Amino acid sequence: MADELTPETPEEEQPKKTHKQRKNGLYPGVSDELAESMRTGWADTELHGLEPIAQAGHTADRRAALSARFPGERLVVPAGRLKTRSNDTEYPFRASTEYAYLTGDQTENGVLVLEPTGAAGHTATVYLLPRSDRENGEFWLSGQGELWVGRRHSLTEAEQLLGIPASDVRALAEALAEAEGPVRCVRGHDSVIESALTDKVTKERDEELRVYLSEARAVKDAFEIGELQKAVDSTVRGFEDVVKVLDKAEATSERYIEGTFFLRARVEGNDVGYGSICAAGPHACTLHWVRNDGDVRSGDLLLLDAGVETHSLYTADVTRTLPINGTYTDIQRKIYDAVYASQEAGIAAVKPGAKFRDFHDASQHVLAEKLVEWGLLEGPVERVLELGLQRRWTLHGTGHMLGMDVHDCAAARTEAYVDGTLEPGMCLTVEPGLYFQADDLTVPEEYRGIGVRIEDDILVTEDGNRNLSAGLPRTSTEVEAWMARLKG
Repeated sequence: MADELTPETPEEEQPKKTHKQRKNGLYPGVSDELAESMRTGWADTELHGLEPIAQAGHTADRRAALSARFPGERLVVPAGRLKTRSNDTEYPFRASTEYAYLTGDQTENGVLVLEPTGAAGHTATVYLLPRSDRENGEFWLSGQGELWVGRRHSLTEAEQLLGIPASDVRALAEALAEAEGPVRCVRGHDSVIESALTDKVTKERDEELRVYLSEARAVKDAFEIGELQKAVDSTVRGFEDVVKVLDKAEATSERYIEGTFFLRARVEGNDVGYGSICAAGPHACTLHWVRNDGDVRSGDLLLLDAGVETHSLYTADVTRTLPINGTYTDIQRKIYDAVYASQEAGIAAVKPGAKFRDFHDASQHVLAEKLVEWGLLEGPVERVLELGLQRRWTLHGTGHMLGMDVHDCAAARTEAYVDGTLEPGMCLTVEPGLYFQADDLTVPEEYRGIGVRIEDDILVTEDGNRNLSAGLPRTSTEVEAWMARLKG
């Protein structure tokens, strides 16, 4: 990795004429002759006649709805800034969900501002970093200059792509600090912008904005549904990739599984939507096992919970629990089939007009029945559910909203989410599980160390639901046949 310059100095704070040298850099400075040479001799690369991005019409509708909800108020929605991973290296940037949802843009330092035009209506402007300045040398002397991290769009190009007027973000903080009138800001993404607004906003009013934007994402439009299906389809292919290399994972570790799925996610999408859970053997009983450094052994189960994130930041969230050698043992099949029956009951309960909790209750009822039937709990089932006794082995809720965040709409009001009603266009997961910890002395030894979860992404439709992840088998016999076919 090249290391001559000064990436620790943010480009928007760079001085006009000089750039700080990196400590221990091999070059002592920049001669006037070199600086002059770097200013000239470059072709004009401005792009013209760009078509708007696919979601531009949808983002305009979302901004219009936001404007109607908060008339007469200035609304500020930042994308966020780069975060340091170590010394002078940064984590890959991921724009805030609220910003990307309203603009379609994903660049760091971006800020959407809705300026009120009176008692009603707003003028939207997206504030962005312009292209690197070639006159003062920041395009090659700044660590975030385009010769170091790549070309970004000009403001004119951004306007064409996003369908929003664009301005230079470097003067925004000062302008916001001087602005008057009521302001709301989405917090937690840009400390510079928040500092500029510190005497103009309140935590309560900003939280109302965040809650609104969370609830607005509950019902997906046609573009979003298409992106979710695209994410799921790539995820299906990623699961197939994993099955084909399980022998290599046995020779290495769970990391081989993680890397195999990640390759599919990066080739066909932007990234994984969350840390992949590649849990073999008893690790499957750890709900968010993301260390992925354990052994992969024939005869054990692999719980793979993973999702591809599309380039527009919509993510799948799918889980399958697979026999590593291709065949379930009797006890593994018994537990797997119970979870499958639970998931079937949950999916059947997903329909418009149903309560959000209905699919959870239906799934949990089946699992409680099985635990009583197996003698692990004393019935009746209604008593078990009333006291929540099944939770020793079911642990988590049966699903959640899905979208740009893997746990989408998380800031929504309880009455609008878990106590709410399902509508066409909502997308959620149905993911019951049973987990028998390796040290659980309350269950027979043959159960210990077995964890099973089955998870699918379900779209609420006008007449019921559609399983977006139906491309992956779910029954134990279908899974075995699918694995045998993929392994050849």
